Amino acid sequence: MSDAVYAPPVQRLITELGKLPGIGNRTAQRLAFHLLRATDEDATALAEAIREVKARIGLCEICFNLADAPRCRICEDTRRDAGLICVVEEPGDVIPIERTHEYRGRYHVLGGALSPIDGVDPEDLKIAELYRRVAESEPGVREVVLATNPTTTGEATALHIAGGLHERAPEVQQPKFAIALRAGAAAGEEDFHVARMF
Repeated sequence: MSDAVYAPPVQRLITELGKLPGIGNRTAQRLAFHLLRATDEDATALAEAIREVKARIGLCEICFNLADAPRCRICEDTRRDAGLICVVEEPGDVIPIERTHEYRGRYHVLGGALSPIDGVDPEDLKIAELYRRVAESEPGVREVVLATNPTTTGEATALHIAGGLHERAPEVQQPKFAIALRAGAAAGEEDFHVARMF
């Protein structure tokens, strides 16, 4: 169906929805029509939620996780082990680890993975900030867990960080986290266990 059949506001909504990751034109159209059928209250609530998250959410000044204050709730939690840092690529990677209730350290969010072909170099990520945390932390960081994604770029990022930490702080342990579906869990269930791979 030609885009010309839609009124400009509808086409604008479809275009904006289509910019979301994993959303093609057909899905964007379905979402737009769903929103058109929604009540005014539901549509307004969605618009307000988007406005509020853009206005109030930033990055933690310590770990660069999402936060609605200068520091995220994990960094503010004095019960967390400050000597243990888990390095992840994106804020969304923190969620499955937290749901295990097995990890009690803190995090460091890189903001992506190294990918020279896409123009993502070490200075584009929060790698230098990680090195500073390890060097300046009180009490000292004794372990940095590398939990980048099991992709080519994730592995390259982990290797780069491991090399940098070995040069700057050879005494700091650097195990890897394996986050896997627990045996027997139904497909799609967020039922993870955390294992360290040395």
